[in-house]
Amino acid sequence: MTDAAALIAATRFGFAAEGGDLAAIGRDPRRWALAQLHRRPASLPGDLPPSSRVVAQLLEARRERKEKTGDPKAAKDEMRDLYIAEVGARLNAAIASDAPLLERLVFFWSNHFTVSALRPAVRGFVGAFEREAIRPHVTGRFADMLLAVTRHPAMCFYLDNVVSIGPNSPFGRRKDKGLNENLGRELLELHTLGVDGGYTQQDVEALARILTGWTIARLRDPNPGTFRFAPGIHEPGPKVLLGKTYPEAGVEEGEAALRDLARHPATARHIATKLARHFIADAPPQPAIERIAKVFRDSDGDLREVTAAVINDPEAWRQPFAKVRTPTELVIAAFRASGVREVPALPLVASLRTLDQPAFVAPSPAGWPDVASAWVSPESVLRRAEWCQTFAERLPNPPDPVAMAEASYGELLPAETLEAIRRAPSRRVGLALLLASPEFQRR
Repeated sequence: MTDAAALIAATRFGFAAEGGDLAAIGRDPRRWALAQLHRRPASLPGDLPPSSRVVAQLLEARRERKEKTGDPKAAKDEMRDLYIAEVGARLNAAIASDAPLLERLVFFWSNHFTVSALRPAVRGFVGAFEREAIRPHVTGRFADMLLAVTRHPAMCFYLDNVVSIGPNSPFGRRKDKGLNENLGRELLELHTLGVDGGYTQQDVEALARILTGWTIARLRDPNPGTFRFAPGIHEPGPKVLLGKTYPEAGVEEGEAALRDLARHPATARHIATKLARHFIADAPPQPAIERIAKVFRDSDGDLREVTAAVINDPEAWRQPFAKVRTPTELVIAAFRASGVREVPALPLVASLRTLDQPAFVAPSPAGWPDVASAWVSPESVLRRAEWCQTFAERLPNPPDPVAMAEASYGELLPAETLEAIRRAPSRRVGLALLLASPEFQRR
């Protein structure tokens, strides 16, 4: 393969090239990417608490507020500190990983199944959601990830399933409570079939009814903060979803419906389109989408095989610099290319806020957009240039920018860009020029 293929592997199936990466990857770029699929994502620090503990603490803090005891500021500060620690852990894992493709997949799937800290209730355990429901499944089966996501406290709170009550359930009849359709709608529109997947409003309501009772154990329950199926709020009777009848079967009813959604042909097409958009181009070629979707269907959603299909698709290797780096990708790439392997959490949090992509704060359940038009505007280009300058000014012992440019891009960096870096009055100015260059802003 060419130098362009090595660069595509390093930047699109990783985050950035550094040191001797291009030479090593260039011997077999596809094999370099494929080999990572047989490894595991990085293990994050063991002192990060499980979501169940954080949710139980939040439930306790809510009770204390009602009883006017405790210190609400202390609880808020604790959630803020947890958020900062989670952001630092996930970004440092991507900065330091020797299997960067797996970290990229964690980010991709976490964005696909967005839980956003715009809902303050989930701020303290949105990172645990990624650690518990996404990270273990990026090379597993899509159905297993879908089940883990839907059962997770963060998703149950974020999309309001904790307040979705079967209207004809014992509790619903007694308290005159009803459905909340948010989880059912987003599962169909965003997580599985896609907006053009052939479902109707009746299917949204049916899935919402099927998932009533999927909630979180309260303080009075065993294992507070964990997933719990509550039969007293589950809508009784059979439900018809996408033409199939699901008999009343408690929690197994929802599990069966989700597994069927995971196997639906529209889900294969929707997931294939998003993967192709992420790894190939903003407007991915239809033949590539069809090839990836076929592997999804034939493998029963085996994400290792599906990702391998993306890597093996010829369209993935045709055009370097086809994608604009998101702010998160830019920050990770800058540290990796500069040889930095560990960064304090607060500067990472601040960098993403400066670049207008704060971690775990996607603007809606649809997640962050994955196309250039969302990230390229006069204001965002200026913010990026200013951030690159600040990065270069604050980086301890900045690398030789000429050597870094040659290591990161080989012969693919335009001569005029390399000449501008050579003529820079200092290493820091040269580094800022490299990071702000059109080539570094793309992958």
